[in-house]
Amino acid sequence: MAKKKEEKKEEKKEEKKDSSESSDSEKVEVPEKFKDLVEEISNLSALELSELVSVLEDKFGVSASAPVAAAPAAGNGNGGEEEEEKSNYDVELQGIGQKKIEVIKVVRDITGKGLKDAKTMVDSAADSPQTIKEGVPAEKANEMKEKLEEAGAEVELK
Repeated sequence: MAKKKEEKKEEKKEEKKDSSESSDSEKVEVPEKFKDLVEEISNLSALELSELVSVLEDKFGVSASAPVAAAPAAGNGNGGEEEEEKSNYDVELQGIGQKKIEVIKVVRDITGKGLKDAKTMVDSAADSPQTIKEGVPAEKANEMKEKLEEAGAEVELK
């Protein structure tokens, strides 16, 4: 019985592969150096693919979502709506407060920079605002702001 299930699974996989090859090859030409990678990705389930996208976004600090939503708001004449539709923010350190070491720790955690670079960034924020991270999705930007504020820093999302 398990063998039949396995055979059916393989048949479905082959059918899916055949149908995707014919439709994909007409639409997109994959460079030779990426063929194996694209083949592996095409065999992932939707859940696995979603997880992969999430991991890549976190690792490289990017977003896979298209930044199209904010563009129409800019030309509609309602200045307030642009703020509501904004999906990515720059996290800006305005001041460091009394707990400089705690702020440095949080900056290191957020940026992935070394101690020296994080300290330089925090020291510079004492004189003028410093952008800690650019183009951060709203939810993550708010998390970063919260962590920095807990450490005693003044933060603004732009």
